[in-house]
Amino acid sequence: MSKIEINRLSDAIGAEIRGIDLRQELDGETVAAILDAWHGHQIVLFRDQDISIEQQRAFAEKLGPIGTRTRPGPKPPEAAEYGPDVMLVSNIRKNGVPIGSLPDGEMMFHSDTPYFERPAMATILYAIEIPSWGGHTLFSNSYTAAETLPEDVKRRLAGRKGMQVYEYGTTIKDKDKYDRENFPYYAHPIFRKHPTTGKSALYVSELMTEEIVGLPVKESDELLEYLFQHQRNTKFIYEHPWVPGDLLMWDNRCSVHARTDFPPEERRMLRRLTVEDEYPVLEGEPPYREAVGA
Repeated sequence: MSKIEINRLSDAIGAEIRGIDLRQELDGETVAAILDAWHGHQIVLFRDQDISIEQQRAFAEKLGPIGTRTRPGPKPPEAAEYGPDVMLVSNIRKNGVPIGSLPDGEMMFHSDTPYFERPAMATILYAIEIPSWGGHTLFSNSYTAAETLPEDVKRRLAGRKGMQVYEYGTTIKDKDKYDRENFPYYAHPIFRKHPTTGKSALYVSELMTEEIVGLPVKESDELLEYLFQHQRNTKFIYEHPWVPGDLLMWDNRCSVHARTDFPPEERRMLRRLTVEDEYPVLEGEPPYREAVGA
C-alpha cells in the first residue's frame, strides 16, 4: 500500500490526499484507503498529477463502471476524439465552435446527472488549463444541509421526491421550467440515504430541481427556494481554486457544486469522467438491489 497522508481542505467538506501518483497501478489497500477518505469527506483532491486520459480511466475503473454521456441530438464535440465517456469542460474554441462543453461563465449549484434513473455516483475532474482568476468550483455539503434544516421543513419533505430536469449546456437557469419533451427528467428522493455511510443528504439543486412532486405549485416553489438558499450557506461550502494537475473526485450523492465566473478570453480546460451508481432510495427503504430482488 502507498504511504498516504490525508488533510482536510476545510471545516465544511473535502480532503486532500498526498502520497499517490495516479500514473501508477494502485493496489487494493490503497484504493480502499482512498474510498474511505472519499466517503468520509465527500470530495478528495490529488495535486500535482500528470496523467493521460487512459490513466484517468484506469483510476475511475477502480471505483466502478465509467458513465457514458447519453443525450439526444448530435454527439458532444469531444466525443469524436475521446469517446462517449469523456467531457471536456472548456471554453476553448476551434473555428468559433467550443471543443468541449459548459464553456463559459458561472454555473449554478447542481449534482451531476440527477435527471437519469441512475445518476452518476462519482465525478472525476482533472485540470489541464486554468485562467489567471476565477473558474473556481464551490462544493456544498449536502449532509450538513439536510441535518440543519428546521424540523418542520424536514417533516414537510419527508418521503417526498424532487423532479430533476436539465437542458443540456445550460449553466444558469433563466426560466421556470425546462422542456421535458426534449430533455431527460427523473424524480428522486429529496432525502437520499447514502448506501455506504448510511447518512441522509439533501438531494436537490437550483439548476436542476424543478418541483417537489405532489405539492401545490406555490408551496413547492417556496420550499425549493428556501432549500436552494440553505445550500448556499457559506458554512457548508469549500471553494476550490484550480491549479493545473489537480484531480478532484466528488460524491454526487451527498454534495452539490457550482462554478464562479472567469475571464472569457483566457483558456480553461478540464477533463471529466463519471462513475455509475444505483437508484437512490427513500429513507427507511432497502438498497436498490434488495428492493428489486437482485
